[in-house]
Amino acid sequence: MKQVIQSLATGDVEVADVPAPEVRSGHLLIKTSKTLISAGTERMLLKFGKASLLDKARQQPEQVKKVLGKIKTDGLVPTIEAVKSKLDSPIPLGYSNVGRVVGIGNNVVGYSLGDVVVSNGSHAEYVCVAKNLCAKVPEGVSEDHAVFTVLGAISLNGIRLLDPTIGENFVVMGLGIIGIMAAQLLEANGCRVLCLDISAEKIKFAKELGLQAIQSIDGSQTLANVDRFSSGVGTDGVIMTLASSSDDPIQQASLMCRKKGRIVLTGVTGLNINRSDFYEKELTFQVSCSYGPGRYDPNFEEKGQEYPIGHVRWNEQSNFETVLNLMKSKKINVGPMVSEKFSITDSYKAYEKLYENSEGCYGLLLDYGDRQEDEKATPKPAVVGLPIDSSSVNHPEDGSVNVAIIGTGGYATRYLLPSLNNSSANIVTAVSKNGITAYTAAKKFKIPNISSNWHEVIDSNDVNCIVIATRHDLHAEIAIAALNAGKHVYCEKPLAINQNELDRVIHAYNAAKTRYSNIKLMVGFNRRFSSHSIKLKSILDNFSAPKAIIYTVNAGSLPFDHWTQDRSIGGGRVVGEGCHFIDLIRFLTSSPIIDSHIDALFEGTKNVTNDCVTINLKLLDGSIGTVHYFTNGSQLYPKENIQVFCGSQTFVLDNFRSLTGFGSSNFKKLKTFRQDKANFACIDKFISSINESSSLIPVDEIFEVNRLCIELTDNM
Repeated sequence: MKQVIQSLATGDVEVADVPAPEVRSGHLLIKTSKTLISAGTERMLLKFGKASLLDKARQQPEQVKKVLGKIKTDGLVPTIEAVKSKLDSPIPLGYSNVGRVVGIGNNVVGYSLGDVVVSNGSHAEYVCVAKNLCAKVPEGVSEDHAVFTVLGAISLNGIRLLDPTIGENFVVMGLGIIGIMAAQLLEANGCRVLCLDISAEKIKFAKELGLQAIQSIDGSQTLANVDRFSSGVGTDGVIMTLASSSDDPIQQASLMCRKKGRIVLTGVTGLNINRSDFYEKELTFQVSCSYGPGRYDPNFEEKGQEYPIGHVRWNEQSNFETVLNLMKSKKINVGPMVSEKFSITDSYKAYEKLYENSEGCYGLLLDYGDRQEDEKATPKPAVVGLPIDSSSVNHPEDGSVNVAIIGTGGYATRYLLPSLNNSSANIVTAVSKNGITAYTAAKKFKIPNISSNWHEVIDSNDVNCIVIATRHDLHAEIAIAALNAGKHVYCEKPLAINQNELDRVIHAYNAAKTRYSNIKLMVGFNRRFSSHSIKLKSILDNFSAPKAIIYTVNAGSLPFDHWTQDRSIGGGRVVGEGCHFIDLIRFLTSSPIIDSHIDALFEGTKNVTNDCVTINLKLLDGSIGTVHYFTNGSQLYPKENIQVFCGSQTFVLDNFRSLTGFGSSNFKKLKTFRQDKANFACIDKFISSINESSSLIPVDEIFEVNRLCIELTDNM
């Protein structure tokens, strides 16, 4: 299918051929008819992409602070690589979509195949959207009008926060699509409305729609006009739907308002306010969040959990429905805002026009054509071949290692794919959920095929090795399917996120081992293969005495709603990341773990967090290990530090950049030019080991560490 994507590095817009998405549980698969280009948001993305690296940094000062901190802890080269990788990842454009339902996921009710729906889907021929981000289009509302629904919901949410009552006076600052619709919504509430914009063309357009509007070039004159409009008492409120970096709009809004007036921001503006203006009038100010309650809440959007109507009367989905009903009753008129239509293949022309001159670009619509095939037929997410020469790719029967990588996010593109590309393996297929990251990876690393269907790829006879780099909740499922199909498996940690998954993986591995004697299963415990770790282990192997190891990890905090914190998706941070550090202690001691205990940070009698913990380990050879996994420290402090005490000697590994011996006559120091966590070496060694009889990491150790991390998390 065709999808519009944009490079953050250059700002270039491309119509890419990517695989159609699979329908997922709780989602609808939609065949797109029309999408609307959001002139404000998407032009801002274009300008950001086309800006120089310096200008990008100026626009995101908080990100610059993070980059500077990473340079101090990880070094310059890894930081540059991380920034470049982020900018090289394209983004899907668009969030105003109308089309027909062609697939219905599990746990979705109220929809039928063929229903016309709106959603916040992107500019793509097919989109898979969570059910709570969709709404049926009622009869009497055309697709050309319905496609404005999502932007209308942004306006509506701002109006709800403004809380208008019949007869009140309001000012709308900014007359893009959202501003025009906000003005219409206020008038539908029985309010008097004055619209302001600096553009004469937009003022003219607003007047043609029957709105009262004035050009706001001169600040004092604008205030005088607002004063006359409000009969000298000040306006009851202002909704700001403009895009500006200046502080002038917020200051003008405060001067326009009466005492106890309300200001709501749905756009972008400078926010250095004059305290006295707000203080003397006791003004209220609120920023409106997108379409309404539920936005950015994964429980509502992705898991489909509903809010009790008695506590949350309106959410983003019901805002969609309200806008559609207002269109049906002619309270909102969006027809005149359709300024031009483009086919999906010519979408780059629409963006060129938008970038050069956004003045008259209200409703730039992308049209996906009047296709005659069965509207209710669910598309099969096929493997898409790219124009890349694959004639040199050998068949697995020839002894070659043919890899399909499932998951092409940041870690995969920074480490796994470059290493695979330089190894003896052939990367045959790249798979990603939405196809975009797979498409980008395939272009960069010359991979001949991309797909959004990992089941189909595992069944392929052209692939004999599966590399898993998805979110954690899919690791076990994919690994089991791959083992059952007789494929070698390299899985980014963790292998499983609960005991049931792990037991099923172990069963699948044991069954596969009886059928395919040399089948390989490995987890990406890359720290084992660092030059520092290998050197430290070679030293410690000379000691018969037990070791005491302290592993301190300055992990950095993540929001509690981050997917890695969700036990059902990420498994929690001990399972998802802590396994690295437990595995390294297991590696350095060459001894099984026989006992463990975990303590989380407490405040009084309450557990403050499940990602700020101390883990104590007892090993069979008498060694002890402690992992301090802390998320409450400064990010200016290095992330990892290992101290080993043994035989009157001490060894300190500082952030995988230097290893220092104290009291040792045979070893003083090993320092590498750059941080060496063996992110590249790990998978390269795995590929090299596939045709060997032994495994790089004994599978019993992989299972042992995984099971222990799950038990520790369960015991918190």
